[in-house]
Amino acid sequence: MGMLILGLVLFLGVHSTRIVADGWRTAMMRRLGAGPWKGLYALLSIAGFVLLVWGFGLARQQPVVLWVPPLAMRHVAALLTLIAFILLAATYVPRNAIRARLHHPMVAAVQVWAVAHLLANGNLADVVLFGSFLVWSILSFRAARARDRAAGTTYAAGAASGTALTVVVGAVAWVVFAFWAHAALIGVRPF
Repeated sequence: MGMLILGLVLFLGVHSTRIVADGWRTAMMRRLGAGPWKGLYALLSIAGFVLLVWGFGLARQQPVVLWVPPLAMRHVAALLTLIAFILLAATYVPRNAIRARLHHPMVAAVQVWAVAHLLANGNLADVVLFGSFLVWSILSFRAARARDRAAGTTYAAGAASGTALTVVVGAVAWVVFAFWAHAALIGVRPF
């Protein structure tokens, strides 16, 4: 569990600089330069990610069961992860109404993904991993929306074609991940 927690602290800590220390982040970017800052950010993020994946794998070998979720939660989680994939697609597909409305659909996708996995899993490692991402994503979403308000940021309205493409791309990515990649990469078959 220690490696998982260390990885989460490093990964989410790096990704929290805009939440807790936006001024410091801006000063460091000026001091180091954008390229070196991004390189350091990427290096620390990758190290944190590797540690959390490794730590989660180790924790799964000796599970501490907190509760056994009802089978129906798998179906709820499947629906929620479909929504999360559509939100993730909304981050990248131009001119979609989802991004126009939420402004930060990737962080919203992390929220929905984390809730889905908390509902479907009852081990301590699951609660630590997905609970940490849920708390981080709520704080990140709130901070990003506050920055938008402070800066007077406006987002272009979405178009029906961009929104439809977002839903299709998200749904196709979900099918590929749910029916093949999740088992190949995570070792768990959701279906």
